[in-house]
Amino acid sequence: MSANPPESSGLADRVTWAALLGNWIEFAKSSVALPDDDAGRAMRDSVPDIITLQAVWFALQHLDELDPEERALGIDRAEVLIGRHSKAIEARWQGGAMPGELSHLIEDTRAAFVKSQLE
Repeated sequence: MSANPPESSGLADRVTWAALLGNWIEFAKSSVALPDDDAGRAMRDSVPDIITLQAVWFALQHLDELDPEERALGIDRAEVLIGRHSKAIEARWQGGAMPGELSHLIEDTRAAFVKSQLE
């Protein structure tokens, strides 16, 4: 028995993608309203990194859909992206308290990467 019925899986993916994209567009738009202080600037500057880490997390959830050669390449790319964007966020919050949501995002993305190594 398939987890995704053939007739509904395509539509569900499109709706999910549209909702996800809509949420991130709203997040990006709202970042312009952040205060013009150190924390606000750090959060605003982190928006592309946050979106990238979230995208990597979602992609890692679907590695099993790739051919083995593509899966290995995807894991390598995920490792590079996680390293680059996590370090960028951490550098912006150096000397200040990073919001818990950002810490959790980084931890969750790293955990998804580690899990991908075990599968």
